[in-house]
Amino acid sequence: MADSQKEKSPSPTATPPAGTTGALEVDLEPYNENENDGDSAFTEGPGVSETASLASSIYKFREEHGRTYHAYKAGAYFLPNDENENDRLDLQHNLLILTQDNQLYVCPAGKDKSKPLRRVLDAGCGTGIWTQDFADEHPETEVVGVDLSPIQPSFVAPNVQFFVDDLEADWTFVNPFDFIYMRMLCGSIKDWPRLFAQALTHLAPGGYIELCDPINPMRSDDDSIPENSAALKWNRLLLDASHKLGRALDSPLHYKQQLANAGFTDVVQIEYKWPINSWPKDPKHKNVGLWTHENINQGLQALSLMLFTNVLGWTAEEVELLLVQVRKDLKNRKIHAYWPVYTVYGQKPTV
Repeated sequence: MADSQKEKSPSPTATPPAGTTGALEVDLEPYNENENDGDSAFTEGPGVSETASLASSIYKFREEHGRTYHAYKAGAYFLPNDENENDRLDLQHNLLILTQDNQLYVCPAGKDKSKPLRRVLDAGCGTGIWTQDFADEHPETEVVGVDLSPIQPSFVAPNVQFFVDDLEADWTFVNPFDFIYMRMLCGSIKDWPRLFAQALTHLAPGGYIELCDPINPMRSDDDSIPENSAALKWNRLLLDASHKLGRALDSPLHYKQQLANAGFTDVVQIEYKWPINSWPKDPKHKNVGLWTHENINQGLQALSLMLFTNVLGWTAEEVELLLVQVRKDLKNRKIHAYWPVYTVYGQKPTV
């Protein structure tokens, strides 16, 4: 067994800062089904640029059930990489910023002006939207984005670099990073302890790692999710399939302990909540619920197809029939469900 996987005594953990979400109060005001619950931010954006279209024709992606998937290390990530999914990922980026009170990240990295960030890694960068936003806010920092799919833009700021690579392979970076950011990676990593050990090795002393991921299945604080609901059935089957694939969708439950075991100190875990729709009374969480509903509605097929057909043996038609009922449940404001979202960060010891 590798040293990174041996059981170690937990590192000291810091007291979580204010921000962990408690029980949400339900909005009891009458709801008009015909009322537009949308947000102007959900309006359809412009089409893909000629440059992006040309880039997409250069790379050969796998196609399955009308969706495209990365060809490099095929199967390591079960979500598609086509234009629809990339648009959803950019929407999800804004949902995460809203969730974390308009912050790109929450750990102390770079917030002490006397300790500027020289190099930052966005591990599993997706479309590269976080990478670019961070680089815009920190023009003095070299920001590196790594992903399995070459779906990032061709024209970027001078301090941004994108690479196609596998985070689960041996890392070959020469220079250390001051901050490593990972988000929405649950369901894509088999050996988290190994990944955290590599991250620790490639961080400079005093550097930070931060992760942000939702946890499946959905929960409620008032037992308002019917046991026979299609949404709960779907979510449990999705989780079961991810475990069978070896890339669990509840991996955030273990991040805090695994970071401590890897050698990180001052490990902090903050829990947020993504309501399935606008059921909460609190204005922030009502808004988060609107964005979450749009995000999951756009991603239902993407989340489900590969896991249900390739792992559980369903047909694509059976999946689509289930998703019709799931969408109805996700719209039902009598179901006060949410997905917990964990942000977890830790620091590499300075000595």
